[in-house]
Amino acid sequence: MCGITGVYCFSGSAENYRDKLSAAVDKLSYRGPDYKNSYFHNQIGLGHTRLSVIDTSEAAKQPFIDNSGKYALIFNGEFYNFKEYKKELSEDGIQFKSESDTEVLLYLLIKYGKSALEKINGCFAFAFYDAEKNYCLIARDRMGINPLYYYQDKEKLIFASEMKALFAFGIPKHIDYESLKIYFQLNYLPVNCNIIQNLKKLEPGTYLEIDKNRVEKNRYYEIPRLIYDQKFDDYNTAKSRLRDLLTLAVKRRLVSDVPLGCFLSGGIDSTIITALASEHTNKLNTFSIGFKDEDYFDETEYSRIVARKYNTNHTEFRVSNEDLLANLEYVLNYIDEPFADSSALAVYILSKLTRKTATVALSGDGADEIFAGYNKYTAHYNAQYSGNKEKLISVMNPVWKVLPKSRNSKSANLIRQINRFAEAYKLPPFERYWFWASIGSEDYSNKLLNAQTNVENYSKLKYYFNSEKNDFTDLNTILHTDMKLVLEGDMLTKVDRMSMANSLEVRTPFLDHTVVDYAFSLPSSYKITSSQRKKILRDSFSDLIPEKLLNLPKHGFEVPLLKWFRNELWSLINDDLLSKAFIKEQGVFNYEIINQLKSKIKSNNPEDSASKVWAIIVFQSWWKKYYI
Repeated sequence: MCGITGVYCFSGSAENYRDKLSAAVDKLSYRGPDYKNSYFHNQIGLGHTRLSVIDTSEAAKQPFIDNSGKYALIFNGEFYNFKEYKKELSEDGIQFKSESDTEVLLYLLIKYGKSALEKINGCFAFAFYDAEKNYCLIARDRMGINPLYYYQDKEKLIFASEMKALFAFGIPKHIDYESLKIYFQLNYLPVNCNIIQNLKKLEPGTYLEIDKNRVEKNRYYEIPRLIYDQKFDDYNTAKSRLRDLLTLAVKRRLVSDVPLGCFLSGGIDSTIITALASEHTNKLNTFSIGFKDEDYFDETEYSRIVARKYNTNHTEFRVSNEDLLANLEYVLNYIDEPFADSSALAVYILSKLTRKTATVALSGDGADEIFAGYNKYTAHYNAQYSGNKEKLISVMNPVWKVLPKSRNSKSANLIRQINRFAEAYKLPPFERYWFWASIGSEDYSNKLLNAQTNVENYSKLKYYFNSEKNDFTDLNTILHTDMKLVLEGDMLTKVDRMSMANSLEVRTPFLDHTVVDYAFSLPSSYKITSSQRKKILRDSFSDLIPEKLLNLPKHGFEVPLLKWFRNELWSLINDDLLSKAFIKEQGVFNYEIINQLKSKIKSNNPEDSASKVWAIIVFQSWWKKYYI
């Protein structure tokens, strides 16, 4: 991966923004530590920071200018099928000066224009400029693997891989409180929500065209939906087809001119990727992270089983609570938009330690959302096909409410999950989906925030993920929605930011669009039953997965927040970021709710208070960085 940023001026010269563009490029240095440069022509300025992965020579540096000097490209990502188009373009007479995928993409865009987007298999965000027409095309990959933010006013449109680069242009930083309300429910900001007013994320599968003063946004890709009368492959055919597609997806992602490896958690997703990658790589590097002080959160024994089976060059990082805490301040400082998935800290450390050996790592991200891997999908299934057991759980909700609940032990977490099922069981399908996607309720976020929010604007943000064509009684609809809400907003954001903070590129074979398209052409019954999640994935690759791993319960990649808040971080909470004096002076929060959360942390029934407090800590840290 790399970092890109740029400015398109609707009037005047982009040269007027040279210093600000330079500062924006510097903000992206961790995304591309190997080289940085800028390009200016009339109304446009383009900046790039390079992480060299394919063709590490000087010939592949960016911004990339074609042989005629009429076209320029800045590219963040990978174009996995570039070699087949390089052959086509060579037959057209193009004389390439590098071995990079960037140069192939440039000439593909020159030849096909925006229709080239449909030919790319990869992860990317790029800006292509035609100097003769003064035309700019800005695009993002189908799944939203690579980020792109933009801001537009009357004078200009600016864009960048990360928000911090846009701040270098001095844009106004007015908080969008409707988005903040969503944040305190989900603990992250989905693609349609932005902490700063008028600052936007370019949606996955979408492009912007800028032609003089005209800016137009269009979609070139949408994850397909299974139509109920549509024909689909029988189960055995589907297993074979899925295996072929994922095998090819992994093989595509092994092209690299720098050291490469795999994240190996010990779950079935990373096990499958490791197994397939090891077929094409001698002594594949694999990397796992474990927790010395927290047996409940540690799963390294399972990653060792896989590493032994595939004879990988395995590295296991055993980190202590002290190690996690030592990296906390840096992670909070790197995040330029409130993001409170606490597992980001573990991903940061894993990326930091992996980068000592490899520049590229494959991961199993995306499989849970595509094939129904999360516990909540079983809850959805059981609610939809409920029997006496589910009805009894719902009726007994008053009992679950008073029992101790937390995420820090098996029994307390089970009670927490049962209580959440009972709470959501009685809700309409979409509201049930939203409840299970959330940490905090709408009522909680209303009480937490002092600011008045616009009900209509808030509803547009929340119900962006619902429509008349969505049937939330069908699990495929839930998976489809999670691809947009959870995968793009939480999982991919976490991996991108934490890996790029360490100049590590992460590739995701499950998110190859051929795999995604095929998976969503299959009925939900292939993915989940009353007794099994990820059914077709397990069955398609059962010969590659050690038997001990096949039926392991789903375990989140979590960190011990509650223990920290009761001990090492209590002073940070009570005396600093959540102190009464700071909360009152700031004016954003209702201190009564903050105080209730602080009491809950110390109680015998903490429930999800640790996750809620973490979301506030992340926001407070962000607030101090940008507003004080």
